[in-house]
Amino acid sequence: MKNIAKIALIAILFPLFAPAQQSTISEKNLNKHVYFLASDKLKGRGTGTPEEAKAAKYIAKQFKKAGLSPKGKNGWEHTFTHKKSSDPHGMMQDGPKLECRNVVGYLDNGAPYTIVIGAHYDHLGLGHDHNSLDANPVGKIHNGADDNASGTAGVIELANYFANNGVKEQHNFLFICFSGEELGLVGSKKFTENPTIDLATVSFMVNMDMIGRLNGEKRLVIGGVGTSPSFVPAIDGLQTDIGIKKDSAGIGPSDHTSFYLKNIPVLFAFTGQHSDYHKPSDDADKVNYTGLKEVVGLVQSLVETLDKEPKLTFQATKSKESDTPRFKVTMGIMPDYTFSDPGVKVDGVTDGKPAAKAGVQQGDIILELGEFQTSDMQAYMKALAAHKKGDTVKVKVQRGADTKVLEVTF
Repeated sequence: MKNIAKIALIAILFPLFAPAQQSTISEKNLNKHVYFLASDKLKGRGTGTPEEAKAAKYIAKQFKKAGLSPKGKNGWEHTFTHKKSSDPHGMMQDGPKLECRNVVGYLDNGAPYTIVIGAHYDHLGLGHDHNSLDANPVGKIHNGADDNASGTAGVIELANYFANNGVKEQHNFLFICFSGEELGLVGSKKFTENPTIDLATVSFMVNMDMIGRLNGEKRLVIGGVGTSPSFVPAIDGLQTDIGIKKDSAGIGPSDHTSFYLKNIPVLFAFTGQHSDYHKPSDDADKVNYTGLKEVVGLVQSLVETLDKEPKLTFQATKSKESDTPRFKVTMGIMPDYTFSDPGVKVDGVTDGKPAAKAGVQQGDIILELGEFQTSDMQAYMKALAAHKKGDTVKVKVQRGADTKVLEVTF
């Protein structure tokens, strides 16, 4: 009887001492989401296409499974129309009218303020939108695994985490996957113009765009850190072995810009460009899923830190775009935007362009261009702006342990 009583007592008390079952960021799920969204059957998720609508249904299904509530204008969908441009420069909105949809889910914690976590899920479809960097893009499926199935997968997993982590945070959460980003941040603009919550209650917005290619150096760009005084201390306090390059500007080439322009603090996570950017070769098997989990986990930790603060204070930042000099020549390189040491690191070289003809190689670090030192991207662009077509200049590069001087003709 004593043993039976002891067993019964243990059975009663065990649930009180058993560890809580908490959700975690799942690499397996991230892999599953990216492989579905970047599969050939979705034909590149072109804005307003039936295949993009299938992607939207998949995202809504995942939001529902996580336990979110629909927060679109029509259930999960925040629908809008967009007249597509037939002009390669996007100046004339004279093309077909597209029926588009953002996907919006809400976690209501009964709080006065809300944190927005978003990413765009559209991509270039079959290469008809003049955005592809492929030489002959039309008819080719642009799967957009990194751009931006990776960020979309991150939103889905963060939705699952915050809805099922056994913690009631001090903020509500709005999770949004945007359509039409590749056509000019259309979906995020439409949402901020016609939101389903009061934007005055938003503490800050986190945007993830291209977070699937964390490289061996483990460098991550976080943009928008200057849009609130709370961001830099929170980022500096993270326990991570990822090297973070901070960029203060609130305006950038992704959907956080739409929120920044509504005076909302924003953050933008980005693992950098690569040679598959906006090409049919941006496929799911090239995503670093372990790295993707690390980046999403870092965003999770950052959000948890900022959740403990009152509504964040917004501050305007100087836009890098307004400072960018105009230039008439190009080297034909893909810079490594995550590189934080002096110089401009070459992540890719375009065949037939001046850099390739001069012998510039992937991995080279450009230290000087003509008479100008190129300590960073801004200095590099100012150096380009000082030259015109036909100029021949010396370019000093560091290649491994060696320093080489090459001649580039624009």
